[in-house]
Amino acid sequence: MCLLSNPRQAPDDQRMHTIELGHVSVTRIAHFDNWPLSPAEFFPGGDPALWEANRSWLAPAHWDAEADRVRVAVQTWLLRSTGHVIVVDTGLGPGTARPGIPAGAPFPAALAAAGVVPTDVDLVICTHLHADHVGWNTCVDDNGERVPTFPNARYLFSRPDLDFFHPRTLTEEPGRSATVHAESIEPILRAGQALIWDDSYTIDENLRLTLAPGHTPGHGVLTLESGGDRAVFVGDLLHAPIQVLAPDTSSCFCHDPSAAARTRRQVLQWAADHTALVVPAHFGGGRAVEVGRDGSRFTVRRWADFSDSVGPDEVTRDHVGRIRG
Repeated sequence: MCLLSNPRQAPDDQRMHTIELGHVSVTRIAHFDNWPLSPAEFFPGGDPALWEANRSWLAPAHWDAEADRVRVAVQTWLLRSTGHVIVVDTGLGPGTARPGIPAGAPFPAALAAAGVVPTDVDLVICTHLHADHVGWNTCVDDNGERVPTFPNARYLFSRPDLDFFHPRTLTEEPGRSATVHAESIEPILRAGQALIWDDSYTIDENLRLTLAPGHTPGHGVLTLESGGDRAVFVGDLLHAPIQVLAPDTSSCFCHDPSAAARTRRQVLQWAADHTALVVPAHFGGGRAVEVGRDGSRFTVRRWADFSDSVGPDEVTRDHVGRIRG
């Protein structure tokens, strides 16, 4: 996904929220929020009336109805599982040679607030290789060279995305850039820190990756199953909660919108059938959602709230990550 417009920095006291899902802790680390496009631009072919019909809960958490702009949050998920520290997507980097792409937030400082320094990180999962998911994969060292930000980590890249985004095959277009590959992928490959997977990859007893193509050919989803709790980190499979209600509607950033729609339905069906929390990369508001099924349709049942406060519809540590009714 390519972000346009001007980012709004998240306040310091809202950067970090943690819940427990079974034996896995999940911390949301905010980078910034952005209101880049109208619903019609963001979701070509979508039904504008659906937004208005659901204004009561879409606005303002997910949609600026007055300006008619969709809210997009750039955020990282920090997981602690079986003694390992895992980063899911690294956001936009601090500098860019790409016009129209905003610079990212100070990610290492936000990690430090969560008690993590770069050398602590064991694994970096890139759900896909768009610029706003790989930007802090690397940083610039004292010699002006791009090096891995996390020197002790393995970086998980899917084979289909590596092939799709490789400079020898890509066509420069929104979402595909040789510069992104040179800055955020090649230094990891040179350092020998890439772990390349295809189809599926089991991380540990709680976590596994599977391919979920459409947004990109090698887009992956991370499934968490631990202690009776379930969640699925879906990356850019969903950009806005309207897609729960209209799963056949894909974003303008999806490279294969039809495949993305098929995959979205499959993942939402699994989540609804297993009472799994759906954790997208870019949702504002409650950030993650429990979905239900009404025949072939999906519904928004409950929202998670990655904060320390406990409300009637929030995920709470006291209930081991379950969503309260």
